[in-house]
Amino acid sequence: MKRKHEPAASGELRCAIYTRKSTEDGLEQAFNSLDAQREACAAYILSQRQEGWLPSAEIYDDGGFSGGSMDRPALKRLLADIRAGRINVIVVYKVDRLTRSLADFAKIVEVLDEARASFVSVTQAFNTTTSMGRLTLNVLLSFAQFEREVTGERIRDKIAASKARGMWMGGNVPLGYEVRERKLIIDQDDAATLRMIFERYLALGSVLALQAELAANDLRSKVRISRHGRAYGGAQFSRGSLYLMLRTAFTSER
Repeated sequence: MKRKHEPAASGELRCAIYTRKSTEDGLEQAFNSLDAQREACAAYILSQRQEGWLPSAEIYDDGGFSGGSMDRPALKRLLADIRAGRINVIVVYKVDRLTRSLADFAKIVEVLDEARASFVSVTQAFNTTTSMGRLTLNVLLSFAQFEREVTGERIRDKIAASKARGMWMGGNVPLGYEVRERKLIIDQDDAATLRMIFERYLALGSVLALQAELAANDLRSKVRISRHGRAYGGAQFSRGSLYLMLRTAFTSER
């Protein structure tokens, strides 16, 4: 019996199934999107058995990772295995499962060319060994990248419009406020602390001196509980946080 990473014999092509899903929603299900992709790819590899295609025993799943970046653990392992000559063909359900970025696609193709490997999309007839196949893929990925950028613009516009209506869109809640019904409400106790910080800064005239005084008095940021039940905050004020707090306040007064 062959070892898992033993090079394929002459005429055999070791095939790796790569699956990806942008979010983690539904991954807890017994049969999820990654399973469906893998099943379709496995059936395709089996149909090419007469051509010497053999499925790799390695699992390359990236659940909860965007296709707009190559910073994915399974993809990194896969490319490393390709460089090492352990994989000859990447099999994906659709090309956008591999990447949604033209720049990243060029990097992946470069790795494949150096290793004399290729990739196959089960639901799309592409062959990266021909110039026409690469042109078709470039056109398709251009539309995929366009769709991703338009979606990002739409989300940013929605967030900007919500902020213009005074809605809190998430992030670290600033000192002196609390969130109620997606709106920032002044916390009177914290507001008193905030006013004291501003007054001491005006008296001292230095953020460094202000930080030293706050540390000496053991004044810390407010402890908050995240929606997942984890506590955060309660740390001493850093110079960076004080600079940001003061700059934001004095800029808003102009």
